Amino acid sequence: MAAAVMAFPLLVRAVRLSIENLDLGLEDAARTLGAGPFRIFFTITLPLIIPGIITGAILAFARSVGEFGATIVFVSNIKGQTQTLPLALYTLTQSPGGDAAAFRLCLIAVALAMTALLASELLAKKFAAHIRG
Repeated sequence: MAAAVMAFPLLVRAVRLSIENLDLGLEDAARTLGAGPFRIFFTITLPLIIPGIITGAILAFARSVGEFGATIVFVSNIKGQTQTLPLALYTLTQSPGGDAAAFRLCLIAVALAMTALLASELLAKKFAAHIRG
């Protein structure tokens, strides 16, 4: 919950920017052709703002994976219960002989970040091609 609260503004900002850049003329044209509000939303608005939703979700995910401050303040650092990747890295770097394990966790974090980046690029290309027709 702490990570979600800290990451939520990134999601909201990306979605808001996507909605603000939406061409309202498309919605007006659908309305004049007899489409109802739900149909307009699901067939015009939502497909056009999906790239913003995906961007916001990936930004929020990346922010929450790296969240340190709110997690340690609100839920502490209990191994096996509330320990996240950044907290585990912190614990390992503070203990003698934990450098090798911290390096392995760092590699996992980089692999996770690269996977999320590749997934976002693939999804963005897919939805961009879908929007173009």
